[in-house]
Amino acid sequence: MSPLPRAITDWFAAKGWSPHPHQQAMLARAGDPATLLIAPTGGGKTMAGFLPTLAELGETPPEGLHTLYVSPLKALAADIKRNLRTPVEEIGLPIRIEDRTGDTSATRKKRQRADPPHILLTTPESLALLTSYEDAGRTFSGLKRVVVDEIHALAESKRGDQLMLALARLETLCPGLRRVGLSATVEDPGAMARLLARHPDRCEIVLADPGPDPDIAMLQTEELPPWSGGGAAYAIPAVLAQIRRHRTTLIFHNTRAQAEIFFHNLWLANDDALPIGIHHGSLDRGQRERVEAAMVRGDLRAVVCTGSLDLGIDWGDVDLVVQVGAPKNVKRLVQRIGRANHRYNAPSKALLVPANRFEVVECVAALEAVRAHALDGDPRGPGPLDVLCQQILIAACSGPFAADALYDEMRCAGPYTELAREDFDDCLAFCATGGYALRAYDKWQRLQQRPDGLWQLRDPRSAQRIRMNIGTIQDTDTLKVRMRGRGGRALGEVEEGFAASLTQGDTFLIGGQIVRYEGLREMTVEVSRDAGRKPRVATFMGTKFATSTQLSARILEMFAQENWPQLPRHTADWLALQRRVSHLPQAGRLLIESFAHDGQAHTCVYGFAGRNAQQTLGLLLTKRMEELALAPLGFVASDYATLIWGLEPLADPAPLFDPAALRDGLEGWLAGNAVMKRTFRASATIAGLIERNIPASARKTGRQATFSSDILYDTLVKYDPGHLMLRITRAEAERGLVDFGRIEEMLRRVGDRIDHVTLERITPLAAPLLLEIGRVPVAGQAEERLMAEEAARLMQVSGLEGLSGR
Repeated sequence: MSPLPRAITDWFAAKGWSPHPHQQAMLARAGDPATLLIAPTGGGKTMAGFLPTLAELGETPPEGLHTLYVSPLKALAADIKRNLRTPVEEIGLPIRIEDRTGDTSATRKKRQRADPPHILLTTPESLALLTSYEDAGRTFSGLKRVVVDEIHALAESKRGDQLMLALARLETLCPGLRRVGLSATVEDPGAMARLLARHPDRCEIVLADPGPDPDIAMLQTEELPPWSGGGAAYAIPAVLAQIRRHRTTLIFHNTRAQAEIFFHNLWLANDDALPIGIHHGSLDRGQRERVEAAMVRGDLRAVVCTGSLDLGIDWGDVDLVVQVGAPKNVKRLVQRIGRANHRYNAPSKALLVPANRFEVVECVAALEAVRAHALDGDPRGPGPLDVLCQQILIAACSGPFAADALYDEMRCAGPYTELAREDFDDCLAFCATGGYALRAYDKWQRLQQRPDGLWQLRDPRSAQRIRMNIGTIQDTDTLKVRMRGRGGRALGEVEEGFAASLTQGDTFLIGGQIVRYEGLREMTVEVSRDAGRKPRVATFMGTKFATSTQLSARILEMFAQENWPQLPRHTADWLALQRRVSHLPQAGRLLIESFAHDGQAHTCVYGFAGRNAQQTLGLLLTKRMEELALAPLGFVASDYATLIWGLEPLADPAPLFDPAALRDGLEGWLAGNAVMKRTFRASATIAGLIERNIPASARKTGRQATFSSDILYDTLVKYDPGHLMLRITRAEAERGLVDFGRIEEMLRRVGDRIDHVTLERITPLAAPLLLEIGRVPVAGQAEERLMAEEAARLMQVSGLEGLSGR
């Protein structure tokens, strides 16, 4: 064990504390190449990660950077700096601790490169930027340890791929670098260890005592959940009652728009004028910081929030977490629950609020998974090539490189251990010339090979523009929202497409208040206060979660029960009625219901594949139905089913679900669909083909940038269909927005076991889909037939039917 300096042990003793067993274990493994610590929220993970650093730096620390701390959030890095400085200052250790994020001033960033602190707290994007400078070797010359906090949050996105490539670069600069990963929610510790470590078999996993199980239940309400919808307005009185009983309550939502609606309804019902705030990523940073400061002071009784408060920041005296809407993911729910009673060995208290009747089932399934300590998560597969292209450009900014050495370095990054040399060479060629169809344009001629074989930037001045575009977070095109008038207060931002749909006088919600759209001035949405009318809701950015594969499987397991004592009576009766009039979906079979409703033939497909996949399934099935002359009119999808309506009843569903036919349908649909262009733009931005940030003199609006990316996409499709960026786009579209992999998983799971039930009327399980938002019309044979029939009817009513043949 690395001995703690006397000053540190005395500090612990003065506080009446002693290191937890997992903190002692981290000290004992301080010299290991890699260590993954899994400890519950409030269990002192951060201190466990830093104790070896404090022990090594001691009372006379050497100059230079010793430990790098990487966080998913800028706010978390700032919070850790505040919390870490307290013991360092109280002990009297002469250790410099600084953070470096997008909010750090340029002057300070420059000074940090020349004279780094002992401990630097940063984000993946800022770390990648640091490694791009020519003096990176000097900046990191003394680096001994890297601590990655909330590693699970990074591992699930391209930010994690970027970080692991940056760690591989640091390993080249600092051989023998030790890596530490910290998390409270890891479903597969072995897989996470392989991601973190340069040598997977040499990553130690430390499992802390998980502490007591959380006190978690479903909120009891007088009013029953509605059949459909996502606002949970019915639960407002019950939620307010819970706020009154607790010191500070966090009320989590899955989307920013839902958070705005709930906050508005909560405020209207807040007769006691309890101090309640709202916090999400689309709000002005100043407003978010004011809410955060009020939380730390204990001034707020509740905060309505989204994933912006998910991670390990200690936000004051929170003693209750409320999750509004089904959590969709058990791991995310556990993370949010941990925000309450942020203390070791103290149970967290949480309540789930289903937004509708089906979500009652999903919430109960999630509760059972939490109690069984069964986390969910799907493997991400190999590292994406657009991130690899960006890393090649980053390497070129730092100086000339040998292709063989860079390839070997990248294969030391967990997501890229199986990287094929052919794929690396394709990425290098793309970075050098832009690819076959674009090589004639100077704009994309970025790298050149020297006579000695090393690669370098063709124009050193391009390094600035490359650095301006480092990162994998894709920002939706947004416009700032401000109160009208000189010096009007900033409120936040809305999507450009939403702003374009507004006309003067329209009202919408932002920051919990109703505002009136006054106009667009210099790319800023100007508004005034207007509390008199029912608002529209701004189209906010952010992830729309799909129910995880594991949680969907648990729901299907519940359906297999004879009865449901764990469900409220109203929901159990609903499922029993479904079983009597039709079937309940089963894990190894595909249930399809056909029935007439409102004069049209309806078909409901219970795939339980998640919203994106069910949406894609609707597109593909209606295309197949069109080919089979079934005249579909439209469809709507939820996480568990797709409902299709049309003019002809479905007699045999088997031809619709031929895997080869569905794959062919996907090919044809993707070829001419806007999804591909959106995905292309995102991947091309990460890979460096399209610049997200450019000098002020050359800036474009988001719409102009989209137009330019569309032209690029069409050019490559026509002249270079095998281009690297098109291959990347295809893989990303299938994995992300389209989620075709879950459709294929569903088809493998059910095989040819299809239960087709024909009924006289709609079933209990299908009924909520009639109220689901997001209906997609299908323009085809059915529309033409209806128009012809309507024209004939009008002619008959007018007595002119005989004229149609003249």
